[in-house]
Amino acid sequence: MSSLPSAAPSRSAPAAGAVNVQALRASCSACSMHQLCLPMGLDQGDMQRLEQVINRRRKVKRDETLYRLDDKFDMLYAIRLGHFKTFQHNPNGGQQITGFQMAGELLGMDAIGAGHHLCEAVALEDSEVCEIPFASLEDLFRDMPALLRQFHRMMSLEISREQRVMLTLGSMTAQQKMAAFMLNLSSRYASRGYSSTRFQLRMTREEIGNYLGLAVESVSRLLSGFKKTGVIEVNHRDVELLDLASLRAIALGNDPCA
Repeated sequence: MSSLPSAAPSRSAPAAGAVNVQALRASCSACSMHQLCLPMGLDQGDMQRLEQVINRRRKVKRDETLYRLDDKFDMLYAIRLGHFKTFQHNPNGGQQITGFQMAGELLGMDAIGAGHHLCEAVALEDSEVCEIPFASLEDLFRDMPALLRQFHRMMSLEISREQRVMLTLGSMTAQQKMAAFMLNLSSRYASRGYSSTRFQLRMTREEIGNYLGLAVESVSRLLSGFKKTGVIEVNHRDVELLDLASLRAIALGNDPCA
């Protein structure tokens, strides 16, 4: 499945001596590590040191495992292309999906404290990641305190996002969960310069149901219901959000069609 086209906004030329931000965005537009370096105005020397650490790319085939539960932690992974799912194993031996990750996001941060991975990560399509040796990154943190502060900020934002998702989904009806799931994908794609209303579902309906705590039949019924009321258009995995206002109302428990 091809990745979504990038639509990064244009920017003014950098000042003399600064890194060419446009060139870096063009070469790493889908790499989440640009959140670490681009906002900070690093000079050419510091940027080259950072690029030496993070510019190790790895291709991951569809259904291939990036890392497994309890694997030793030594790398962070910045998703450059593609999509992943993370999951743990429930007491029955089945998968319990804990999240879906897309280009522009980091994988592996949950393992920093424990020293080993707390879940498994598997590619939902042919993907590519930048491998970031954490020990080398820590060396840079010692020399570049601003880089460490920005990394802490990224971790804090990710933890807050996951907590909001967990708290919200735990108190929602099935219809609200599905609407919130679509809106979550929409906002994440939009923040990366992609369309907020037209995208492909890289995960199966079974995987969506697993993540939301719904039967696959419920997922199909909810999508058909949204389509029938004109809130979305769906054709296999291709989705178009036709009425964002109504979708937000449904997520808040105020179904305009009720």
